[in-house]
Amino acid sequence: MGDRTCIVIGASHAGTTLALQLRREGWEGSIKLISEEGELPYHRPPLSKELLAGTKTLDDIRLRPAKLFDDNAVDLMLNTRVESIDREGKTVRLADGATLSYDKLAICTGAKVRILPGSERFNNVFTIRNAADIEAFKPLAKEGRKVVIVGGGYIGLEAAAVLRKLGLDVTVIEAASRVLERVTSEVLSAYMTQLHMSKGVRIVSKAMVKELRGTESVELVVCDDGSEYEADFVIAGIGVIPNVELCEKAGLATDRGVLVDENAQTTDFDIYAAGDCARHPSALYNRPLLLESVQNATDQSRVAAANICGKPTVYDAVPWFWSDQYDIKLQMVGLSEGFDELAIRGNPELGVEAGFAVFYLKEGVVIAADCVGRPKEFMMAKKLVKDRAKVSAARLADESIEAAALAD
Repeated sequence: MGDRTCIVIGASHAGTTLALQLRREGWEGSIKLISEEGELPYHRPPLSKELLAGTKTLDDIRLRPAKLFDDNAVDLMLNTRVESIDREGKTVRLADGATLSYDKLAICTGAKVRILPGSERFNNVFTIRNAADIEAFKPLAKEGRKVVIVGGGYIGLEAAAVLRKLGLDVTVIEAASRVLERVTSEVLSAYMTQLHMSKGVRIVSKAMVKELRGTESVELVVCDDGSEYEADFVIAGIGVIPNVELCEKAGLATDRGVLVDENAQTTDFDIYAAGDCARHPSALYNRPLLLESVQNATDQSRVAAANICGKPTVYDAVPWFWSDQYDIKLQMVGLSEGFDELAIRGNPELGVEAGFAVFYLKEGVVIAADCVGRPKEFMMAKKLVKDRAKVSAARLADESIEAAALAD
């Protein structure tokens, strides 16, 4: 195995974890970790929080020190773009024309942000996906400036929280009837809306951006309902698209992501995929899932590394996520889509220090939970979701029962 090569395309959470995990699983050959960015790999969640706020630098959020890549003989190739994959010849072609041979290939290309239509001609419309994005608009994030954030998902709300704390005038425009509508219940949406409004953020729902007005810079954001909002700059947080162009060109099966099996293996025996670009089967939810989370990226990449090294391992982790906004920590486990019953534990009113948890049930089974300031409930929810536990809504809501005893 010592003369074999594994190439990993993409050096964020999934790719970095996979490359280093290969060594732990016993891969003795060459490992090449290819990154389009010129930076040592870094954590992405802090981009819309600590890095934007200025409380941490890029060096503070590195995934691993440079020495660790050297110690594990991982060839980290920065500023390098893969143009194509030749499956028959088992090579990848780089943007500079060079080709690299592989025995095993791992695709960890992540996702790319959706671009706000009509924004390309302006110099003050930004997205949040990498460190360069933050550095591009940080000079504009000054007290008293006006920012319009298009999109009321987690990225948009996290950015709104930081920018408001920095003293900016913040407006969030959401096309749906409420923020976070795609991922949570009205209970949590209402709580997050109240939280942001109490801090001075303007939340506008049921509004589509119709036009961006200005010359070189956007000066006015116009919505389809006729409302207009002045802007010194605009942030678009309208979702991401799996980065699967390489996979499509190579003829791998794709469907809103590159399709992998429970071993993180694509339709090519020697090619694996993990992270935001990979759509995997879930026995827990009995359907394919495409998850955009650090947990999924790291857990799935560990499974891929084990299988690349010939150690059969199945991926069927319970999805979980988190979001920090102001002084609130929101922790989520599972996917609430399709729930038919809610159980609210605690008081979801703003200002209640004890926090609350919302459990989602489907046919009596706990499928997800949202927890604000409730770490014990969050940990228990992980177990309940994993075990497909049947617990009555009344029991889940009863605070006389300790969180640790909910499954009893």
